[in-house]
Amino acid sequence: MSAEAQEGTRRAAAQGRSGASPAAAPSSRPGRRPGRGRDLRTAVLFLGPALAAIVLLRLVPFAGAAWSTLFERVGVGLLAEQRFAGFANYQQLLSDPLFLGTLWRTIAFNLVINPVQIALAMAISVLLVQRLPGRGLWRVFVFVPCTVPLVGSSVAWGVALRQDGPVNGVLTALGLAPQPFFTSPQQALASIALVASWIGIGYWMLFLIGGLNDVNRELYEAASLDGAGRWRTFTSVTVPMMKRPLLFVLVADTVANFVLFVPVQLLTNGGPDQSTTMLMFDAYRRTYTYSQPNLGATAILILTLIMLAIVAVQFRLLKEED
Repeated sequence: MSAEAQEGTRRAAAQGRSGASPAAAPSSRPGRRPGRGRDLRTAVLFLGPALAAIVLLRLVPFAGAAWSTLFERVGVGLLAEQRFAGFANYQQLLSDPLFLGTLWRTIAFNLVINPVQIALAMAISVLLVQRLPGRGLWRVFVFVPCTVPLVGSSVAWGVALRQDGPVNGVLTALGLAPQPFFTSPQQALASIALVASWIGIGYWMLFLIGGLNDVNRELYEAASLDGAGRWRTFTSVTVPMMKRPLLFVLVADTVANFVLFVPVQLLTNGGPDQSTTMLMFDAYRRTYTYSQPNLGATAILILTLIMLAIVAVQFRLLKEED
């Protein structure tokens, strides 16, 4: 047998032992996963309408409102014209003592009501995850205010807390003086906060109960074996494991209270003496009552920027460590 034939025989034997041929050897070039393009098209097909709605109904109007803050309205009625004014609207608002008072009132309102609402919602959630008799009934009782439309809740509280309402009737029967809940500059904003909290606490409770149910029970058992009391267990186990739900609730509650509008409009109309006027109501009044849509849009943009700044700080403070 020739040398070439012997060499061919050895190669064939080696390929037979390896069970593969050079043609069947896997390619080192990365291949494209089958169906990847089809999955992308399917995702675009389902998400496209929602994304288009967000762009058309949210982003485009917001961009238009932001652009309108650089103009001022000249004239009245259908003959009014828009004239470029630069940052004159911002200068006018930020130099207006009434607007600055509204701005600080809105921030102070949120700094007080947000921690109170979240603390109460957390306390109720911790209580209602325990094995209590009638626990489901109590959860329903706390959540019921969320099922009532905000307008209906505001009207009901307005009737209950008015000067001749049932609450003052009870106070009078107890020998106490009736209180001007919505007609006193000292009490009106606190009464608005009461209405907002009555609605919000039950809603945030749902998210916190869901987070509490996801906490690993073994962590509580380990804390008990270490001799940790209830407060130590709450601060060392429950709160750290609840960072994500708490962050969501804190951000959502901040946004909800910054744009609080319905109770203010229905119960006090911003009064008495501007004591309940907050940025959202101020923007509404400038736009529809005073026919100053450019100033109203400017107030909304300032409100949005402040809200985003506070939310960013909240994310920073509650950011989870890897």
